Amino acid sequence: MNIYIGNMSFETTEDNLLEAFKAFGEVSTVKIITDNDSGRPKGFAFIEMPSKDEAQAAISGLNGTELNGRTLNVNGAKSKSEKSGNRSGGNGYRKTY
Repeated sequence: MNIYIGNMSFETTEDNLLEAFKAFGEVSTVKIITDNDSGRPKGFAFIEMPSKDEAQAAISGLNGTELNGRTLNVNGAKSKSEKSGNRSGGNGYRKTY
């Protein structure tokens, strides 16, 4: 299951997230999203956990908790297909993957 982590401190590392989430079970991947130009973190990340039950436990256990001075927003990530229909505004250009 893919998990979204928002409102992260820019000092949070993938190792910090791995430590926090592995307390709830096996973690497959950790990816902090960075700016394409500067390489600086954008303040959010995605974690994948193979067990849905462990992922739900991590979401419940970590949402609203503090890590590196920031209160985390943790929830199930939406798939690209779920997000694609929700965009509005802009110049009509939509980047597809």
